[in-house]
Amino acid sequence: MITDEVTELLRAGFTWRESDGVRALVCTPLEQAGFANAFSTRLGGVSPFQQDALNLAGFNEDEAENIYENRRRFLRLFAGEWTLTSCWQVHSADVRTVRDLEDARHDTMHCDALVTNVPRLLVGVKTADCVPIILGDRRTGACAAVHAGWRGTVASILPRAVERMRAEYGTRPEDLCAAIGPAAGACCYEVGDEVIEAFAEKFPHAAHLFTPTRAGHALVDLHRANREQLLAAGVSNEQIHTAPLCTMCRTDIFFSYRREKALHGRTGRLMAVIGLGS
Repeated sequence: MITDEVTELLRAGFTWRESDGVRALVCTPLEQAGFANAFSTRLGGVSPFQQDALNLAGFNEDEAENIYENRRRFLRLFAGEWTLTSCWQVHSADVRTVRDLEDARHDTMHCDALVTNVPRLLVGVKTADCVPIILGDRRTGACAAVHAGWRGTVASILPRAVERMRAEYGTRPEDLCAAIGPAAGACCYEVGDEVIEAFAEKFPHAAHLFTPTRAGHALVDLHRANREQLLAAGVSNEQIHTAPLCTMCRTDIFFSYRREKALHGRTGRLMAVIGLGS
């Protein structure tokens, strides 16, 4: 790993965690607050996405036994026994509450964010360029995993997750610690008029999120957009940690739908997870 990159990650509040070839990015402040967490990479699995890839979802593009084995390997990064649950993501603003382990076993509900306060339960979202965000309430122990593509960002999926945590668990924004994980960055994520107009309609002052590239196109900074939504919700700037990594730049360690789908016809899926230790 490049020394400068490691230093930059440490400054941002992240460190690498590795076990038997499986590598993931961990948000240190969340871990210190009692939350197991990780943003997976493509390294250390058994899927044939450029060989030995840790694909954690996408049963229509990979064998089920590969995905389940990759998930078993991924869970070895966490001490003790954990249950993993996720959801069927549809680029919505819908948030689901996972109330117990039985509820966690039914992970096919259509939504794009999960909140819980169940100990030893990892709630997770799947990405391959979209923005993964995990939240931990240092006072109550509640946590959330959020999937925010451009549609989810425009629909305010992240503030909705914060509001659901308040409604369910009494979460106060000032008690939240947030980690925004690797995603397509402002350096690479080019969008067209549809996205630019959607942001302008919902957020009148969103022009600063875009860097024009060619007629009708611009680079969009979804990392910044979601960080600003957290700030507007009342989360402290010092408690928002953004991983300085672009999935489109770093296909050596991350899956990228935009980079790989056109080239190979398929791509794997990363997972961002968080859970409260018992």
